[in-house]
Amino acid sequence: MDAIKDKNVLPFRIDYVNSVKVGTVQDAQVSAIDTEKALLDTRRLYQIVKYTLEHFDQKTRRASSYQHALVTNVAAIVRSRHAAQDTVAEIKQTQRAHGFNAIFATASIEAAKRYYSQFQHQQAELTPDRRLKVGLIYSYAPNAQSQEGILDEEDFDPNAMHGDDRDFLEDAIKDYNEMFGTSYDTSADKFQNYYKDLSLRLKNRQIDLVIVVNMFLTGFDATTLNTLFVDKNLKLHGLIQAFSRTNRILNSVKTYGNIVSFRNLEKETNEALELFGNKDAQGIVLLKPYSDYYHEYENKVHELVGSYPLGQQIVGESQQKAFIALFGNILRLQNILSSFDDYAGQEIISERDNQDYRSIYLDLFAEYRKNGNSDKETINDDVTFEIELVKQVEINVDYILMLVEKYRQEHGNGEDKEIRSEISRAVDASPTLRDKKDLIETFVDTISLTNPVDQEWQQFVSQKREQELHTIISEENLKPESTEQFIQNAFRDGTLQTSGTAITTILPPTSRFTASGGHAEKKQRVIDKLTAFFKRFTGLGQGEEQ
Repeated sequence: MDAIKDKNVLPFRIDYVNSVKVGTVQDAQVSAIDTEKALLDTRRLYQIVKYTLEHFDQKTRRASSYQHALVTNVAAIVRSRHAAQDTVAEIKQTQRAHGFNAIFATASIEAAKRYYSQFQHQQAELTPDRRLKVGLIYSYAPNAQSQEGILDEEDFDPNAMHGDDRDFLEDAIKDYNEMFGTSYDTSADKFQNYYKDLSLRLKNRQIDLVIVVNMFLTGFDATTLNTLFVDKNLKLHGLIQAFSRTNRILNSVKTYGNIVSFRNLEKETNEALELFGNKDAQGIVLLKPYSDYYHEYENKVHELVGSYPLGQQIVGESQQKAFIALFGNILRLQNILSSFDDYAGQEIISERDNQDYRSIYLDLFAEYRKNGNSDKETINDDVTFEIELVKQVEINVDYILMLVEKYRQEHGNGEDKEIRSEISRAVDASPTLRDKKDLIETFVDTISLTNPVDQEWQQFVSQKREQELHTIISEENLKPESTEQFIQNAFRDGTLQTSGTAITTILPPTSRFTASGGHAEKKQRVIDKLTAFFKRFTGLGQGEEQ
């Protein structure tokens, strides 16, 4: 089976969530009665959706962030779908994404409808920032799954659907239209466009969860997809196909695909792995038990604390490389353990000590990359830094401002020194904020006792940004208005355009008597300064994603 042998895929981790825990129907009872009717019991569905909402952030790693290339012209691509000669090329832009996304596979259209209603109901009282963006898609299929374990392809003709099923889907698509400003419906052409739009937004990480029957379970790849919630019977080829949607390689944060099954598919999983791989395939494509990883984590942490106690300098290149390798192993183990329910509250290193070790790790990263490519995490053959894993626990500006407010309230009460130390520690442990430490500390020193902290912060950042940009303009004799517009566009787009003609429009006129290399050197010097400026002030807005 290609899904097992492919070197471009990751292993699975499977959670079997016992139906006794999530509902009112026990497995032994289910086998003796109308199975699917019993499994659609409202109380059971309520508990499953409740579990999914409570564990969604954990399973999809919402606390982690990473660079991801988004397709920015989704609407244009969808419109061009029918005319091959007018096919629109994808325009991509790199942005920071938070966590991964998921598919929820159901046994029937009726089940999909009921699950969608449950998600709508249970999220109604959540604040908008806590609600998942949930989509729904299904169409007519002759069978839920063939006897051979093949997932049947669903027809793209909505006319074949039962009237009530189509009406429900029409309403769900209206919800989708409100989320993304689209205008799809269940008419033949627009439904296919809806499918294409939904698939692109899944790949873009713009939607959190899509409820399906069979769609997207075969032949669909989205590297941002890491979790499959399953409440349907799967076996053989269909099981492997469905599970394989989750394990496409993306980055060092995504180390495996998550399967959360609300039915006991352990026997079916083992049979499928043996049939399409070999009798030892389980050890290749399934993660080890929680206890194995936790035992290794314990040993590594004890080694870290014993060999590299905080407060003692790590002397010598060999010791530094050993620390880098050891802490990198701990980061990878924490990354795996964090999605196990059993790990909650079992962390051995305190958050404070974790920050201090991350700070040491980042200091060494800065030191080792001085003479290399600053964008690479692999410095040389024997030194690799897990910076993406460090960024999982990234500190944002909102958290820092909360500490600043606390510092201001405690100023003069004897506790402000500890809070000030906490601010410095948090900034030092942040890959994106540590090079802005002087700005943050200057702000803390100058903050008033009366005005709102967030308001003062915005004014402070705006003033500093203007001052430092004007210094660059003055030093390099740049065109003021053009440079200000150039930088404004960079912050709007999230990237600094250093290629093309835009950068040349801000440079001063070049004398014909200037040496041939003078213009190129000038341009590169300006690019270097503006790049440093852009990185320095990116991510400093309150609520702005890091």
